[in-house]
Parts: sequence; C-alpha cells; structure tokens
Amino acid sequence: MFISLIKPLKALSCLLLLVVSSASFGEDPIKIMLFGDSLIAGYGLTQSENITSVLRAKFDKDDITVKIINASVSGNTSNNGQARLDWSLGDNPDVVVLCLGANDMLRGIDPALTKNNLNTMIIKIKKSGATLVFAGMRSPESMGRDYQQQFDQLYFDLAEQYNLIFMPFLLEGVALETKYLQHDFKHPNALGITIIADNLYPYLVVSLNGF
Repeated sequence: MFISLIKPLKALSCLLLLVVSSASFGEDPIKIMLFGDSLIAGYGLTQSENITSVLRAKFDKDDITVKIINASVSGNTSNNGQARLDWSLGDNPDVVVLCLGANDMLRGIDPALTKNNLNTMIIKIKKSGATLVFAGMRSPESMGRDYQQQFDQLYFDLAEQYNLIFMPFLLEGVALETKYLQHDFKHPNALGITIIADNLYPYLVVSLNGF
C-alpha cells in the first residue's frame, strides 16, 4: 500500500475514515514500535513532551488501544539501526515506524550505503510480519546537489520498491522553523514534536487496517 502525502489530503482523509470504521480492534493492544534516532527518541524533552506520549494521547482520543514502544536511540546511523534491529523485533511489534538516515547524512555517509542498510531493515521488518511505516529524511543543499539528490531519492525508491506506507519527510513543517526547534536548531522541541505526531498519526491509523 504505497501511501504518501503527495496524494491529495482529501483522498487520504477519506481513506482514514474507511480504515477507522472498518478496522477490527481486539482487546489486546496493538504494538507500535518507533525505530529511529534522536529525532523521535525524545532528546531534550520531558516524558510528557516526547512523541510517545503525544501519539498515545491521540490514539486514546480515538479510542484505539495501542502500546507504543520507542526503540529509538540518539546518534544512531542506519548501520547502528541494522545492528540492533533483530533484538528490537524480539518485542514482536505489529507496526514498525522506521526512520533512520539523518545521522548518515550529517556524517556525509554515501547514500548508497544508507540505502543498502535501510533495504536490509525493510526486508527484516516485513519478514517479521509487522506492518512497516517508512518515514523519509531530506538533505540540506549544503551537502552538495549530487549528494542531496541521491539521499532524498533513496527513500522514495525504497518506498516504491516495497510498496510501503510512506511518510516522505518526518520533519515536514518543522525543519528550519526555529520556533519548532531546540537551541541546537536540529532537534524538535515540544511544539515541533506535536507537528510531527500530527503528520505521522494518519499513516499509523492506515497501518492498523486489518487488526
């Protein structure tokens, strides 16, 4: 199910209504695992401000029972994520949100290596039986035009190759907006996390179809 906000929002909203009305939510909570780096690990935020708490409140409001596992680790590259993925999948999540690559970009790692690592993780997650929500990242122009194009495109290529539920850019509406960033101008503050959660939530709801 290749879904992204590139499609008209009206169409996506209609799909969400269909999913919410038709999904069969059982008594056991659906396990949603967030698998990323400091952008969603809660860096610099209180427990009530982090994305786990914000998302849980949104699910509670919609009367959807979920258990959110934040398996994100600050500073992780895609290679680090690949190395610990098997251990994290031991929690048997029903849905995995995969968002890695920002630290690869900051370190100037070859996008081909990042793509290969993400490809391996996608295969493992799908093999585990979990539904995958894939969140992309973008490179700034300062990394050079060629690097930027290769890095940005790798997320779209993988999402299309594996027909994934795809959020093109995790930091949409937050990146470069100082009022939504901490003092380092890299990590989202509490307001930024709220925007990220608002943007991510529709994809998560779609991922619950069939439970």
